[in-house]
Order: sequence, then structure tokens, then C-alpha cells
Amino acid sequence: MKIKDVTSALECFAPLPLQEDYDNAGLQVGLTEAEVSGVLLCLDVTEDTLQEAIDKGCNMIVAHHPLIFRRLKRISNDDYVQRCVMKAIKNDITIVAMHTNLDSVNGGVNYMIARKLGLHSVEQIEPHTVCSTEAGCGVIGLLPSPITAEEFITTLKGTFNAACVMTNQLLERPISKIAICGGSGAFVLPKAIAAGADAFITGEMHYHEFFGQEQKIQIAVMGHYESEQFTINLLEEIIKDRCSGVRTVVTEKCTNPIIYH
Repeated sequence: MKIKDVTSALECFAPLPLQEDYDNAGLQVGLTEAEVSGVLLCLDVTEDTLQEAIDKGCNMIVAHHPLIFRRLKRISNDDYVQRCVMKAIKNDITIVAMHTNLDSVNGGVNYMIARKLGLHSVEQIEPHTVCSTEAGCGVIGLLPSPITAEEFITTLKGTFNAACVMTNQLLERPISKIAICGGSGAFVLPKAIAAGADAFITGEMHYHEFFGQEQKIQIAVMGHYESEQFTINLLEEIIKDRCSGVRTVVTEKCTNPIIYH
């Protein structure tokens, strides 16, 4: 099977037209006509993950976050992005990103978060259709049974191995209906409140966005990497389901640049 076949399978699941205007999902570096020797799956492309792909005989990397996000004016030794581009080309490694298209597609990143929490009756908060594909900016679902705010935070920390969870005032009513938007998802908070969610999970929010929601909704911000880490497993599932026989390797490198002390 060729690299272009794997790319096509991924884009069939999460079409590129679903990505946000600011995004740069899809092919990042390399050629797609070569036969795929193995696919390294990661959240972020770094010099370490590139070396891991080389060491493990993978000529394709599929990442969630694009390596090339902003326009490159040169390819030199100035920063890790440029060094990664050079290293990938030198070692004939093709890099593909599945970013906001995978975030918004039905069955995508937010559904994986919901699955990890054991939610049921999961659906898009504001569904719409693009290129005959169902998508949305976030999901909402139900816990098997109501829990307290304290239990909810403890569950998040344990399930996502989060060193801490940033919250607003703890909710005094039971939590049952949960809204989710992995990564930087504060823009979904008003939609979550309108949909009647008891809690809202995301990876990043600004300070002032926490104000004014006391006892309306339980905000839980657990870190960008923490919220999206299981995207790697989702990518593996897609490839195994649609590209039988292709070798997949889940990275052993933690690419989270944030360290909690």
C-alpha cells in the first residue's frame, strides 16, 4: 500500500474541507507515491518523534497538530520546525496532519474523549454537514450516573493523567450532562451552557473566560496535550480499519512542552 492510500483513507474519514480557515491540515512534507513501510502516530512532530520514525523504519508520520502551521520564509537551522522539515526530506519521511478536520468530524477527537469518560448518547452540540460529512464544534453526552463535582474532577485527573485541572467554583448540583471540546475550546462554552450541560471540558481557556459562570456550569480545563492525547489511538483505529496490513507505531515520546512542578 502506498502512502497516498493511507492519506486518502484518513481524509475520507475526516475530509480536509472540515478544517478551520486558519488551519493547515493534510500533507505537510514529502511524497506520497512511495510504498508505506510503517506509520508513526503522534500528537506533535518534533525532532525526537522524527528520529523515532527513522529508528523504527517508518517512512510516514501522521500527527494531530500540523508541523507547518505558519508560512515558512526559509528552511534553515533557525527553529525546530525548519530542522524537522529538513530531516524529514533528507530521510524520505512523509508527514501528514489531521487537525481541526479530525476535531470536528463525527466520531473524531471529541468523541474519543467522550468514549474515555464512558459517556453515552453522545452527539454534536451544533451539527452541520460539509461535503456530505457530519461535523460540529463540540460534543455533549451523558455519564452513566450523576456524580459530584469533586468526583468529576478526580475522574478527569485519573483518566487523562492530568497533574491538575483548572476549574471555576465547584458545582453544587450533580453532574450528568457533559460538553467537550478538546484543545483550545473556550469558544464552545456558551454553546455548552445553552445545550444544558452541567460541565464543560476543554484543554485551554483564558483567565477572564472563567468569570461569570459560577453555578451555571462546571468548567474543567485539563491541558491541551492531556485533552487530545488519545487522538493517537483514534488515528491508529482509522488506519487499521481502512488500511489493512499497514504497520502502525504509536510514539513512545511525550511531546507535551508544558511541565507541572
